Amino acid sequence: MSPQNPSAAARTRLILEDLEAVRENLLALSDDIWLSIDHNDDVALQDGATFKLAYNQKVAAFDLVASELSELVQQYTTVTLDSEEQSGQDDQQTNERIIADLDREVPHSLDEDFTFKRPFAFVFEGQATTGVTTWQRLYELICRQLIGRDEARFRFLVDHPDFISNRGNHTIATEPHGLRKAMRLADDLFIESNLSANGIRDVIVRLLSVYDIPTETVQIYLRQDRDA
Repeated sequence: MSPQNPSAAARTRLILEDLEAVRENLLALSDDIWLSIDHNDDVALQDGATFKLAYNQKVAAFDLVASELSELVQQYTTVTLDSEEQSGQDDQQTNERIIADLDREVPHSLDEDFTFKRPFAFVFEGQATTGVTTWQRLYELICRQLIGRDEARFRFLVDHPDFISNRGNHTIATEPHGLRKAMRLADDLFIESNLSANGIRDVIVRLLSVYDIPTETVQIYLRQDRDA
């Protein structure tokens, strides 16, 4: 059942976007607080670690409920987060039009801080996508472009040391188990998506390095600039 009028659909979409923004901002706040702790102060570090553990548990619980709520609303209303996406990946004329529109905006590079900022478009290797609502979606689309370029290389990263943490946690896996929040990229290929904007940025940079793609081939466009 779709909303009865365009304004109702717009409100529904705005609520869905706000829900995603809260999820991503909670992850950004976690990063902010951790970086603000004096790691040379044993007491402060211990207090921070205790807080971080409790905070992460609460955020994980919220994220689960938020994901289920978002999926429920999208299924019932048919209002989806990706409904306004446009990509020039398969159509040169569309790509040129999107890039021409983006030329009026401010591009941002992967060496910037994206804390508490939200994307609305990006260009990767000359291919433009607009209407993106979350960092997670931007992350997914770039990963899918890389898989389309060389899937075997992406699968090789499952056991690549640059994508395994010191604690043995994988960033990329062939099964969802073991990932905090698995995002499916293919039938048997998943990537960790429980990441802040800067965390997503860092993984993208590492992925580009493996593919020998300069980071300058990615330009990101922010809602804050567009709406200013």
